[in-house]
Amino acid sequence: MSRLCAPPRVSRPQVHQGLKPFVTLYHWDLPQALEDKYLGFLSTLFIEDYVNYVDVCFKEFGDRVKHWVTFNEPIVFCSGGYATGTTAPGRCSPWEAGKCSAGDSATEPYICAHNLLLAHGAAVKLYKEKYQGVQKGIIGITQASHWFIPHSSSKADATAAQRSMDFMYGWFQNPLTYGDYPRTMRNWLGNRLPKFTKEQSEVLIGSYDFIGINYYSTYYAINAPASNSLRHSYSTDTRANITGERNGIALPKPFNTSFINIYPPGIKELTLYTKAIYKNPVMYITENGVHQLTSTTSLRDALNDEIRISYHRNHLIELSKAIRDGADVRGYYVWSFLDDFEWNFGFTRRMGLYYVDYNNNLARRPKKSAIWFSMFMKI
Repeated sequence: MSRLCAPPRVSRPQVHQGLKPFVTLYHWDLPQALEDKYLGFLSTLFIEDYVNYVDVCFKEFGDRVKHWVTFNEPIVFCSGGYATGTTAPGRCSPWEAGKCSAGDSATEPYICAHNLLLAHGAAVKLYKEKYQGVQKGIIGITQASHWFIPHSSSKADATAAQRSMDFMYGWFQNPLTYGDYPRTMRNWLGNRLPKFTKEQSEVLIGSYDFIGINYYSTYYAINAPASNSLRHSYSTDTRANITGERNGIALPKPFNTSFINIYPPGIKELTLYTKAIYKNPVMYITENGVHQLTSTTSLRDALNDEIRISYHRNHLIELSKAIRDGADVRGYYVWSFLDDFEWNFGFTRRMGLYYVDYNNNLARRPKKSAIWFSMFMKI
């Protein structure tokens, strides 16, 4: 067996005995009726409807589900759906990538996030007051974030990297820890950023038993000077340009057009950052993975996915270092178990441990990474 395929000699994250399923209550699937009725996340009416929905879920399934996730990666939903318009509901300013017919990229992403956070807080409050004592489950939210590294040793780039973290990760995690958005966002956005009441902040602070973290990639951040342009947008509000290349050296990618820059230390840095900045909550890595292009990958190459084995092995090694340094990480989930429908990428990207033959009745075949993981889990 090659060295690459050998199971990594790393300490595995702690796993609860008899682990029950993690159930995500919302993953970009707003009912169209609510979008038609009041524009979904742009209305505070969403909060009550969401709480009524989760109340039914807690009541009907709480005897079996012991780990609830209120929302999955809200940063992706609010930015893609309301800033660039590249994902549902496809709202943005007309000059953005989605070339949307309706929307405002300067304000709507922040309204989306605000109402989502209030819905999360209300859902957690309901669960803790009505169900948790009886059902003995736990509840949290899943964040998604890159890790950002200053492109140079300059103070400006260091500040740009921090702003990038604040606008991607802190946008949602800061209110849940401290009751308000990061100061960098408050200072730059002014009245474009909604405000929490004192009562709302009190509900949000500590409104989780754990934090899920979806991590895939790292970028270098370059400071971009403030602009007086009237075209405000979440896409440019960070005043940072991000790139996967520094000094002519690019971070590895699974293929040239991928959004993933392979940088395993990023998962260690992100979890240790969470420990330091956000009071070391219980963390689960809820997504981590790498993909291949369907169109350019033969069956043989898809099954012989050495790059995926290397990716996970090296990320697990870095994660074990974070755990030894005190990050309270309790589990690790691969994205994904099967090749699947990857939203606006459709079936063009294969992320699974198991190959799905779309032309043969969806037959499944284990990739080398699936075999590797099964061996790793037996250590």
